[in-house]
Amino acid sequence: MRAWWVDQVGPVADGHPLVSGERPDPEPGPRQIRVRVSVCGVCRTDLHVVEGDLPVHRPHVVPGHEIVGRVDRRGPGAERFALGERVGIAWLRGTDGTCRFCARGDENLCVAPEFTGWDHDGGYAELAVVDEAFAYRLPDAFDDEAAAPLLCAGIIGYRSLRRAQLPPGGRLGIYGFGGSAHLAAQVALYEGATVHVMTRSPAARELALELGAAWAGDSFDPPPEPLDAAILFAPVGDLVPVALRALDRGGTLSIAGIHLSDIPPLRYATDLFEERQVRSVTANTRTDGEEFLALAARIPLRPTTTPYPFERADQALADLAADRFTGAAVISA
Repeated sequence: MRAWWVDQVGPVADGHPLVSGERPDPEPGPRQIRVRVSVCGVCRTDLHVVEGDLPVHRPHVVPGHEIVGRVDRRGPGAERFALGERVGIAWLRGTDGTCRFCARGDENLCVAPEFTGWDHDGGYAELAVVDEAFAYRLPDAFDDEAAAPLLCAGIIGYRSLRRAQLPPGGRLGIYGFGGSAHLAAQVALYEGATVHVMTRSPAARELALELGAAWAGDSFDPPPEPLDAAILFAPVGDLVPVALRALDRGGTLSIAGIHLSDIPPLRYATDLFEERQVRSVTANTRTDGEEFLALAARIPLRPTTTPYPFERADQALADLAADRFTGAAVISA
């Protein structure tokens, strides 16, 4: 099969950490399905893996964890999906199922998790394999290209919104406005929130206003009113105190990313007092995924996508790093 894999981690702007070529076709094991990839979304986590912000889990891994395709082979005992059925493969692809966190329903905190495009090969390829229990059925409301960013950007944005504890009709601040943020904003708006967006990209500010945000400014601009909750999507630690100071009393800042640059020192009196709080987000549960996909179809969400041919997967990552598009990039296999 054709595939892209991480040759040597490093900045995409300085070289070519991804290479392409032929890899052996993967075969599904017990209770696994093999998916012939139609499209794969490009996530900022892919960028963190390729550039080395996240430590290498598997040398020469194939990135990509927003995979849409059709089942073309089933391993022994795999019966959940029919051959030819459309499915999605997301970031979380395995847990031990027995640790104290899995036992209480918090499988996103599993002590021995496995992730697509980090521990196992992902979707920058023609074929991908996954345990059938961790694949998703996709709503018919979305074609393949629109469905791809739902599988990580959408699910993680949804969990981040819930972690932010936004009250009904509340005022939400969003810092950074890429693939995940533009989907979370639509969920918040649908649920009656007032949304303010802070981002360095003029094009992203335009998109935010188009989607219904009440206001959009630069990353470090103060919003026009105190916030009940905020989500930090940009992997920029310098924005943590900025976002905290924008919160009203009792407000919550939810940090969505798997990677964040160092946070500068916080001042208790100005940044945290009056019951302001910071919460991180770690992966997602499959329940999050199922809830979000059902909600996405009801709204329905409008994913903003930029398509790239398979041969330009490395360019898609470079363009993501440089903020050359709004919304989400999607690679066609």
